[in-house]
Amino acid sequence: MLGFQLSEEQKAIQKVAHEFAEKEIRPLAAEYDEEEKFPQGFVEKAFQAGLTYLYVPEEYGGQGMDFLTACLVNEELAWGCCGFATILGANSLGITPILVAGSEEQKRKYLNDLTSRPSLAAMALTEPEAGSDAGAVKSTAVRQGDFYVLNGTKCFISNGGIADLTTVFASTDREAGTRGLSCFIVPKDTPGISGGKKEKKMGVRASVTSEVILDNCRVPAENLVGEENRGFKIAMMTLDKARVSVASNSVGIARAAFEAAVDYAKQRVQFGRPIAEFQAIQFMLADIATDIEAGRLMYMKAAWLETQGLPFTLESAMCKAFCSDMAMRVTTDVVQIFGGYGYMRDYPVEKYMRDAKINQIWDGTNQIQRVVISRAILS
Repeated sequence: MLGFQLSEEQKAIQKVAHEFAEKEIRPLAAEYDEEEKFPQGFVEKAFQAGLTYLYVPEEYGGQGMDFLTACLVNEELAWGCCGFATILGANSLGITPILVAGSEEQKRKYLNDLTSRPSLAAMALTEPEAGSDAGAVKSTAVRQGDFYVLNGTKCFISNGGIADLTTVFASTDREAGTRGLSCFIVPKDTPGISGGKKEKKMGVRASVTSEVILDNCRVPAENLVGEENRGFKIAMMTLDKARVSVASNSVGIARAAFEAAVDYAKQRVQFGRPIAEFQAIQFMLADIATDIEAGRLMYMKAAWLETQGLPFTLESAMCKAFCSDMAMRVTTDVVQIFGGYGYMRDYPVEKYMRDAKINQIWDGTNQIQRVVISRAILS
């Protein structure tokens, strides 16, 4: 039997996240976007509010939310600002390889440490020549006794260089391509890991995106996540969850833009009437509202499948592609509704449009999502 009613607990958590976004994120969003600076103190506030490590089980110090509830929280945070939401989203991304493939000892050691304090994690997979093609990873991990020595440069890493812990994917067998990738837990204080170039971005500017440099980085062999040469599977399992989170973020951005458009259309007067009275604007708003509703239902279904322990790779790819494309379309239309004012930084909608774009790119471009979808429906 189908049901679409959130539980009282989910509603309460959703409300906490919304109020946090309204009070702690929105007032700062424009400033940190403009200055492209990391919001010091934000992680501590989020930690105090119980909004970090959402789906880490309580036995490891996390919030113990099911994945669907965590995605509802993501939507609210992105409604506040996608840049701020990215800081916490990358945090979840960084620890997911440990959750899906780590040993019990690794979970207790590293997750309990991270969840006990305001902290950040990151995941380092992408490289200058290895974006969609993970098999082109050039970073290497060479076994030397009880250690692996990691060398290489990762790029476009959210929370890169500032994370307390990074899950790093490197090749333990270069000849094997994706079948030669392995995953390693690398704490910040490990000699040989450092942050490199910090990127200047179109959007999500409050978050840090930078290189992660591995220079003879010696990692204990016990920090290998799962089995050697099985890292690609771990990465794909991680990205399945990440893509649903991206979809929920996209809905949050689209919703923020939509609400701004509705308010503006009621106030903006042209030809002696509020533009909300013109059918051209009404139809645009109707289409936007429909798109947002469809996107939310898609990500909620994918997240629900995950909570049930059911396969959700196809639904993850579908909702990521649909929701991020939808957010780009919606924010573009909202700028159009605002007209010339929408193009100016005096209003937030140009920022929504810039922030929305990255969701079509990261965690697998939407072209890659269509590869995943087409393979599933034709197999």
